[in-house]
Formats: sequence, structure tokens, C-alpha cells
Amino acid sequence: MAENTETRLAVIAIVVEDMSCVEELNRLLHEYSESIIGRMGIPYPQKSVSLISVAVDAPSDTINAITGKLGRLKGLTVKAAYSRV
Repeated sequence: MAENTETRLAVIAIVVEDMSCVEELNRLLHEYSESIIGRMGIPYPQKSVSLISVAVDAPSDTINAITGKLGRLKGLTVKAAYSRV
């Protein structure tokens, strides 16, 4: 990532409803690992889902690319919340 590129802070929320997509999910997150500040996953077996939050610092186009690619995976629900900072 170029140092002069304006970046934004965001949290990408992912609800995993079908565990068969986890390998592709992890591959995509690894593809964008240079933009990821951290991630937290919480399995919730009572509802058969996992909740994942991914904190990113990246240009808006990159955040949109991540959420767009993740959103095309069957078995996931994805949303991004952007910081005003």
C-alpha cells in the first residue's frame, strides 16, 4: 500500500451461516492481510453460526473489494461500517 494513499478505518462484520465457505473466506482475508489490523471470531453453536469482525485500514476501494468478494460467497452475510476519522 502506498504511503500517500488516503485510507479509511472500517470494521467488516461477517456472519458465517455455512461452514463450507470458511476455507475461501480465510483465503480472501489472507489476500488482503496487509490491510487488516486485526480480526476476532466468535463461534455461536446455539444458532449454528460464527461471527467474525475484521478491523481494516485501507483505501475505500480496497475495503469495497474485500466486502464485495466476501459477499459473493454463499453462506456468508457481510457488512462494512466506516469510521468518520
